[in-house]
Amino acid sequence: MAQIAQVLVDVPTMQTNRPYSYRIPTAWQSQVQPGMRVVVPFGRGKRRVQGFVLALDDVTNFDGELKPIDAVVDLAPVLNTEALALTKWLAASTFSFQITCAQTMLPAVMRAKYEKQLRTTATTPATIRTTLFGDQSMVPFDDVATTPAIVSQLLRLQAAGQVDVYYQVKNQARRKTQTAVKAALTNEALQAAVDQVRAGATQQLAVLQGLLTLNGEQLSQKAFCTRFDVTDGAIRTAVQKGWLKKVAVEVYRDPYATSDIKTTKALQLNDEQQVAVDQITQAVDQAATTTFLLEGVTGSGKTEVYLQSMAAALVQGKTALMLVPEISLTPQMVQRVKGRFGKAVAVLHSGLSSGEKYDEWRRIQRGEAQVVVGARSAVFAPLKNLGLIVMDEEHESTYKQDDAPRYHARQVALWRSRYHNCPVVLGSATPSLETRARAEKGVYQRLLLADRVNRRPLPKVSIIDMKKEMQQHAESNFSAPLLVALQDRLERHEQSVLMLNRRGYSSFVLCRDCGFVLKCPNCDISLTLHMDTHTMKCHYCGHEEAIPRNCPNCHSRQIRYYGTGTEKVEEELQDLLPDANIIRMDNDTTRKKGAHAKLLAQFGSGEADILIGTQMIAKGLDFPNVTLVGVLNADTALGLPDFRASERTFQLLTQVSGRAGRAEKSGHVYIQTFNPDHYAIRFAQHHDYEGFFKYEMQMRHRGGYPPYYFTVQITASDLDEGVAAKRMYQLLQWLRPRLAPSTILLGPTPKPIARVNRRYYYQIVIKYKQEPNLAQTLTTLLHETQAQQRQGLQIGIDVEPLHFM
Repeated sequence: MAQIAQVLVDVPTMQTNRPYSYRIPTAWQSQVQPGMRVVVPFGRGKRRVQGFVLALDDVTNFDGELKPIDAVVDLAPVLNTEALALTKWLAASTFSFQITCAQTMLPAVMRAKYEKQLRTTATTPATIRTTLFGDQSMVPFDDVATTPAIVSQLLRLQAAGQVDVYYQVKNQARRKTQTAVKAALTNEALQAAVDQVRAGATQQLAVLQGLLTLNGEQLSQKAFCTRFDVTDGAIRTAVQKGWLKKVAVEVYRDPYATSDIKTTKALQLNDEQQVAVDQITQAVDQAATTTFLLEGVTGSGKTEVYLQSMAAALVQGKTALMLVPEISLTPQMVQRVKGRFGKAVAVLHSGLSSGEKYDEWRRIQRGEAQVVVGARSAVFAPLKNLGLIVMDEEHESTYKQDDAPRYHARQVALWRSRYHNCPVVLGSATPSLETRARAEKGVYQRLLLADRVNRRPLPKVSIIDMKKEMQQHAESNFSAPLLVALQDRLERHEQSVLMLNRRGYSSFVLCRDCGFVLKCPNCDISLTLHMDTHTMKCHYCGHEEAIPRNCPNCHSRQIRYYGTGTEKVEEELQDLLPDANIIRMDNDTTRKKGAHAKLLAQFGSGEADILIGTQMIAKGLDFPNVTLVGVLNADTALGLPDFRASERTFQLLTQVSGRAGRAEKSGHVYIQTFNPDHYAIRFAQHHDYEGFFKYEMQMRHRGGYPPYYFTVQITASDLDEGVAAKRMYQLLQWLRPRLAPSTILLGPTPKPIARVNRRYYYQIVIKYKQEPNLAQTLTTLLHETQAQQRQGLQIGIDVEPLHFM
């Protein structure tokens, strides 16, 4: 029987991918398993840290005496064999630490929380017990160590063995329970009790009859009282008489318990959809690791292809995973998937409470859910026997994690596909260039849905040159043609969607006398005006301050608001169309739990005529009465210093255009722009993805950008700009001799937004086609820079970054 556990420890100050050997106490030798969390002593002091058991052994290379495991956190493994293998691959491929990857796979409440405690010992003087501990044997260290003098006293007491400092690992995960009741007697004994109760004791008789009806089963106390019309007092009496006992029963927190989800049946497929479903289900049947690109125009019925393919996997007793790019798409997709598969569906996304996510995760782990729908982190859902993985809107940048481990959900999905021998479906109307290029080379199998399911034409798209509009009309967020179209839809009782690439009220506040722009004190970016809270906010670090009445620089009163935001657009539109009912959907109006679903339900039920929103309304939404889409500022992303700016603009315009005319009524799209001749806008006008793909690939080839080159971004940040810049120049000299001469090193340069949350950011970009030394070089960099991070300098490694801002 194994006596030694190889434990991956959580030591934030000096992480390592090398496990440590710990002795398994005799009492736990048959219980400890790989994938379980344990608490272990670490270092020379009395520090306790959490770790994951990676493997069990009978021997160790360590010469000294092994420390024993201090405590077992779990009764069963929280990471199965697949997850343990995935953490190793993820750490290696993203150049991060395995412990970070392991924690990323679990719900947030299952991550360790550390508390430093002060404990009494056998020799603690009575005066110290009274003054520091009161009547307790252990108190939080920070509650006691409030001054330098007390800290000094504690150090002396600890050295003398009169107090003990203990690092406690707390498990935050809590199961929800409710009180249930069940009979404490046999049915014969209960019947005998009925005969002994006086006829007038109606409540007691009702309790006994209820227990007889349950026939040994248990029922929640609340449901029991309702069903048998008894009071809590009658329950207490029954407990006292020994008829009944109360038990704590675990219940799941169901985020969709009150949702009215209608059951749906499989729809009749058109020829293109049928071909796609046949190809995918054949791969499911053959357990093939085929990657499909399902490229379909907006409204072509990609979701029905997903659902029928997932159903084929379930028929074989397999499970299915479906990813959506962000929470705003989740409500409608959940409705569709739950409508088809009912209680077999579990949901994972950031809009759920911590407890709900924990319970959904446990339903999946226990095999009680066979289908998972969720955003990026749902790719780690502990599904067994995966038969199909679907990734909707695969081009979206939200599938990439911004901090360590900086994984892309697509790469994790492909890894799990290989592990389970199952196909992956990447779906999009506007695939990323990297994905489309792989399909061109035959690495992925392309499935095309060229027409809308109802054979309706794609909406007509009109480009409005805002330079000419400004010359002919007073400055406004709305061009004359768009305003006329909005009025027309109101009269026809049809709905409109307006997209603006900015939330808030105005872009910035500027003094007309001296040109001063109010900026965030922590970041190199202007503050945004929010009229609903009457504050200026930073959308990067969250800093807030009051709206200035006078210029902080020259004290002039000539403060003006420039640019525009969703709040301002809503206000202006309400003045222009006073009879319109408007819903605004942005990060400010959707902060509260369930706000996404509530606002979309209101719009879907016809409670509003116009939906104004940011990018979150551009994709996935399907409302049959929407016949008009307006893009108020198509140029927002075009001016960004990022080689993907044109691709993102084209994708966004194509996606939002697809919200119009999805049912029987025809649609029309108006795109307002100051760059009417830009190729991204022109290709979007004609819904021409293939034309855009060929043109943009030529641009990427000419500039030497992905998918023709691979890229890695290395960043350094520090509170002192000089420290960050100096370290990056040193790093450049360190990298050059270790990489091939053909590898291109760009930088170091400050990032386009050079300061965020008081930290200065510098970057180096590595471009290469083949670099045999890269993996070893970056792994060395990861480990060697840890010591500097303890002094405040932070080094980040991002493989295939999606943003260079």
